[in-house]
Amino acid sequence: MADLRVGLIGLGMMGRHHARVIREVEGLELVAVADAYGDPHGVAGKLPVCASVDELIAEGIDMAVCAVPTGLHEKVGLALAGAGVHTLVEKPIADTVEAGQRLVEAFENAGLIGAVGHIERFNPALQSLRTRIEAGDLGEVYQIATRRQGPFPARIADVGVVKDLGTHDIDLTSWLAQSPFTSVSARTSTRSGRPHEDMVTASGQLANGVITSHLVNWLSPMKERLTVVTGEKGAFVADTLTADLTFYENGTFTTEWEAVSNFRGVSEGNITRLALTKREPLRVEHEAFRDAVLGISNNTVTMREGLNTLRVAEAMIEAANTNSTIGIRL
Repeated sequence: MADLRVGLIGLGMMGRHHARVIREVEGLELVAVADAYGDPHGVAGKLPVCASVDELIAEGIDMAVCAVPTGLHEKVGLALAGAGVHTLVEKPIADTVEAGQRLVEAFENAGLIGAVGHIERFNPALQSLRTRIEAGDLGEVYQIATRRQGPFPARIADVGVVKDLGTHDIDLTSWLAQSPFTSVSARTSTRSGRPHEDMVTASGQLANGVITSHLVNWLSPMKERLTVVTGEKGAFVADTLTADLTFYENGTFTTEWEAVSNFRGVSEGNITRLALTKREPLRVEHEAFRDAVLGISNNTVTMREGLNTLRVAEAMIEAANTNSTIGIRL
């Protein structure tokens, strides 16, 4: 069977990684790249560098990766859908819910695979965590808390921290719990002089009763990517920077120290760092996209799921702007 012909549009910080991984994945052939501003990272090699999505389509591609700025996702995505090209769009799906809705409808109506690059789902720590939650290792899940902090990335120009970074946590939280958000409240701050928020603290509730909290910012000198899931049997801590997963088990022994034994909640138990097979998330994401196009399986983040994540992100921004809790209907 011939390799799938892949086109890549957007050759910036994320585009260069897509180019590398597409070349590494079996069954894919990178045949053309496109960027109106050229090839700053030299990823094209001997391939033609197209100036537009129409030129890219003319190269005869089966599937495409769209890594252009968020504000251009709709225009590029609609052109690819119109040409019958299966497409993976970097997250978030679009800059507005309305634009995202148009993308969803275009790909669904054309019978094409449309996916969104919420890469955290493919992190080995989170994939193992979801499997363990499904297996009942935590019992009932009570809370999911995330922290995503780090220095400001110069690559971001057209969205704030909620739609850029926060959408990772919205998606992974709902995916881990297998339940959608029903309400959110939030506070945002703008410290960097840009028109968009650069810091947010948010809390939410899922349809299954799980409560959530999310701390996201571009203003921290330390880089942190943590997800903590607390349940009746203990807590899992996933560090997606290192792909480590640790289980903090509720204790089963009583303590004889009176000062700390008065509280009749849980107690400290064994701490286990779990052994995981650590594969690069971007490679796993591309393999999932390839398999969906081939009809083997569909483990991608669908465009409809990406749209639901964007709805929650916009609700967070509205909640912060109106000092209120926003209900969400998906």
